[in-house]
Amino acid sequence: MSRALRIFLAAAVLFGGTAALSAAQTPSLTRGTAITDPDLLRKLDDGDALTLQHLLAPERKANGSLTTDRLFSELSQLKDIPPAIDAEFERYITGQKAAYPSETIGVGEGFDVQLFDRAMLKSRDTRFVLAGIVNRMDRAYASEESCGEIRLIYRLARFDGTTATRLPMTLNLVMKARDARQTDANGKPINCAELARRWLDDGNWQELIGSRDDAMLERIETNIQLSVAAKSALHDFRSDYLLKVFKYNSATKAFEESTLENQVDRDRIMADEALRRDFKDWLLAPEHLREFDRGTVLIPEKFLARSAVVPTPAGLDASALQPEFGMMQAEGEGKAVFTDNDVVGALKQAAARGDMQNIRSVAGFQRRLNDVTCSGCHQTRGIGGFHFPGVDWLADRPSNASIVPASPHFLGDQPRRRDILTAFAAGRRPDFSRGFASRPQTRGSRELAGSEYQDGWGAHCSLQDAGSGTRDESFTSWSCANGLTCQAAPASRRIGMCFIKTR
Repeated sequence: MSRALRIFLAAAVLFGGTAALSAAQTPSLTRGTAITDPDLLRKLDDGDALTLQHLLAPERKANGSLTTDRLFSELSQLKDIPPAIDAEFERYITGQKAAYPSETIGVGEGFDVQLFDRAMLKSRDTRFVLAGIVNRMDRAYASEESCGEIRLIYRLARFDGTTATRLPMTLNLVMKARDARQTDANGKPINCAELARRWLDDGNWQELIGSRDDAMLERIETNIQLSVAAKSALHDFRSDYLLKVFKYNSATKAFEESTLENQVDRDRIMADEALRRDFKDWLLAPEHLREFDRGTVLIPEKFLARSAVVPTPAGLDASALQPEFGMMQAEGEGKAVFTDNDVVGALKQAAARGDMQNIRSVAGFQRRLNDVTCSGCHQTRGIGGFHFPGVDWLADRPSNASIVPASPHFLGDQPRRRDILTAFAAGRRPDFSRGFASRPQTRGSRELAGSEYQDGWGAHCSLQDAGSGTRDESFTSWSCANGLTCQAAPASRRIGMCFIKTR
């Protein structure tokens, strides 16, 4: 492999394998499923209607967004968030000092490990700006009554006079997609079909989001770049991200620290034999294994973690994406939640029932075990640690990186999400299943053909035809378009990337 190709692959793993991303592709892919237009987002952010303080406390009178020093001190709903984040930072710093005692760690240049400056969450110079609005009615399987979710994504930014700089943190306010009290012009309740039609018609944004009160609030999700560490004798370049979730408690009227959806608490499960056995039995039960295959499984909270620290860049194989997950072991290799024999036996029975669409091997099971988690999905085809950084409409001259609002994983999933909206609008029961995070489930659509999202240059592919001698039934359909071939990437045995054939 040439040095140039090795450099590209390293960058591609970090930034999601996107050399051909185009801002022009985004509007067609996100029609009805997301608001990414920078001019519209700027307009919505300039007003008061979609500021965090208005959505959380509509009775307050304010002009523009509150700076973070006031946001977290004046809005009682958010009081639990800063101390929870502080506690995670302290745990992380302690762990880093124990793992790398010779390295310095702190805020700013001059440290081996440079930390995110938590003072930015208590500053009069920073605020959260609206980076995008995302329709997640494709998640109605998790909340049918509310027709799924709407997510308002905010990016932390620092303002210094006339200069504005985006900081590496997003705050995602998750709201119910439907307010049961909302009615149409004839006084009839708005159902999921009507709501989907409004999104597909690019209706009025205020109608799409619905009312703004306690009944609509679900949770807040935060993603912070904890640290950046340059390559050293001890490790490669590494950037760690902290993922947290705070669910809204209508009784206390506050967002309270909670578990991350499907983020299995590996350390706690591995330390408790009974819990380990319970988790294996629960996931391999036929009804749950089928949902796991479809990507719609909802793992009970007793198995879940309250935070995740996620390193990037990561490799393309599931085992490399999250090496600390450590729940899969071959027979006789030591303590594990699932052995290869456990998985092979369960998959054989599931295949006989006709239950499997995606998982057809141990490697497929392991990949799904990774990408249903917050951390595993985070590491798959992201852009510098985020799936939705949003367009940087603050910049006078945006760079190429800031023009693209979202990762290849996000954009590649939009046709599936729009198919679900179309089914809702037609009064049909949607198919909520999804493929793996690395390769979108197209449902027969050719919209993504030839693109980096499916089988074009930079797409993820199976190495079975690349002379590796490896054939895995979970990934046999991951081929490359004509003129391209699947080429190996670092630290990957099964998954590669589509590039032009070389002699």
